[in-house]
Amino acid sequence: MGRSEPVTYAIAQFLIELEHVWNEHLDAALTRRDLDAVLATLAPEPAVLHNPAGTGATGAEAVRRFYAEGFLPHLPADLTVSRISRTVDRWRLVDEATVSFTHDRELPWLLPGAEPTHRRAEVLAITVVTFERRKIRSVRMLWDQVTLTAQLGLPVLAAAS
Repeated sequence: MGRSEPVTYAIAQFLIELEHVWNEHLDAALTRRDLDAVLATLAPEPAVLHNPAGTGATGAEAVRRFYAEGFLPHLPADLTVSRISRTVDRWRLVDEATVSFTHDRELPWLLPGAEPTHRRAEVLAITVVTFERRKIRSVRMLWDQVTLTAQLGLPVLAAAS
């Protein structure tokens, strides 16, 4: 047994812990829609940014308000996320996923100002998550806006400022 084996095992366990935090965050937000559980996964001063819509927030109170008012109540009823790949290191986690839903309500976090089209959409999304002491420090979500708006019959919307 070499000295590096326990370090390798410790790093692997740490990466598994980071994945667990992100999985808990996703479950709390997308499945249970539980604000308190979402907030429990976050670092003291988190940041959330959704591109290209330009929505999100920075700081504990602003992020709490974003999730409580702008995100959780505005998730499509049939939203599904199917992970394609995941990469994790000691500083970040990156998920590549297919996101599918029916545009059954206003989605200010995704399509600010767009009325529901009641059409189905399926788009590629990339999420980059950074961590601070086993809590989520930042979430940056990027998606294929051109494909999304084309599937929903919407004009390409400019990012919010």
